[in-house]
Amino acid sequence: MKLCSKCIQRTGIDFETERDTEVVVEIGPNQYYEECLLCSGVLWELDSIAEKILEELKEYEFETFLIGTRLEGSIKAMELYLYDEYGVDGDKSIKYEFNRELGKIISNITGKDSSQDPDVTIIYNLESSDIEFQFKSLYIYGRYLKKVRNIPQTRWVCKECNGAGCKSCNYRGRKYFTSVEELIIGPCLRVSNGTNAFLHGSGREDVDARMLGNGRPFVIEIQNPVKRNFELKELQDTINRESGGWIEVRDLTLTQQKEVEWVKSTPFRKTYRAEVVFQNEVTEGELSSSLKELSNRVISQRTPKRVEHRRADLIRKRSTYDLRLIYYSPRTATIEVDAQSGLYIKELISGDNGRTTPSLSEVLNNYSKVTKLDVIKVWDDEDN
Repeated sequence: MKLCSKCIQRTGIDFETERDTEVVVEIGPNQYYEECLLCSGVLWELDSIAEKILEELKEYEFETFLIGTRLEGSIKAMELYLYDEYGVDGDKSIKYEFNRELGKIISNITGKDSSQDPDVTIIYNLESSDIEFQFKSLYIYGRYLKKVRNIPQTRWVCKECNGAGCKSCNYRGRKYFTSVEELIIGPCLRVSNGTNAFLHGSGREDVDARMLGNGRPFVIEIQNPVKRNFELKELQDTINRESGGWIEVRDLTLTQQKEVEWVKSTPFRKTYRAEVVFQNEVTEGELSSSLKELSNRVISQRTPKRVEHRRADLIRKRSTYDLRLIYYSPRTATIEVDAQSGLYIKELISGDNGRTTPSLSEVLNNYSKVTKLDVIKVWDDEDN
């Protein structure tokens, strides 16, 4: 059995040692290393492999990398045989040697560091010589304002055609012309040359509600970015300019994947402003008293009828903090509500046919309905 000197040194097998009538012979310097039954010469081709990898990566910006390998076919079979027959230590596998040595070469050429949380993972198939790249997503944190009504936060695929395009959606494949997500990710994809992007928001406002004030926290995830280094202020200005005043983004900063979970799971307190109409006339004193009664209360809400087709049918308990009267007339009013994240404000007012209790309609004994709703503040952690 012929092995090259690298494989003999790595595995600890003594060449020219007879074992079960089989002799391990070291391939000499004047012979082809491809004859090595274990590595097939791949450990002698690391420089050319590194050059090939870096040629394919030349358009990509990255600071850290990780080398991985796929082991299959004859190389895997031979290594398993050596483990069993010669008691070779699995820690001295060809994968370990290949990853370690190739990583050193790439680091020396590029000045980049190997990392367990890399910008790019390079996977080399030892049998087929194929190369696969896995690029770490790029994450950008910010806050957005939605200054117009009737656009959703994220892309809303038409349920009639499942995105294919039909008469119902005017052949757009979407229920709405655009979304906050699309207005933000378009410029992000252009500047990064990524393949796709997604918006992760801290909750979402209703389609017909605006998001004003200090804005809603979000993270944009850009998949497979070619460019990682660009001016975030320029990106922010481009998004705001191209949105035509429909949205505005603020405070863009690079962040990490863990920020996605923080944004999605943190129960940010929110302040809403609602324009309300009443079925019957109400006095200012009655309304003010009812708002005081609803302040600092635990509200029991069964999933609202208007969203039960896409939400689990649960009973949720959420708290109000303060309800304030901003404008009054006998049949209309403007109200501000400070509330815990996840409280449905429209149903806090209407009662949703008894699915939300207590509600303004219940306390007033007068059916009340929100006609316009805005989120005017998403409180920071230190404000809660």
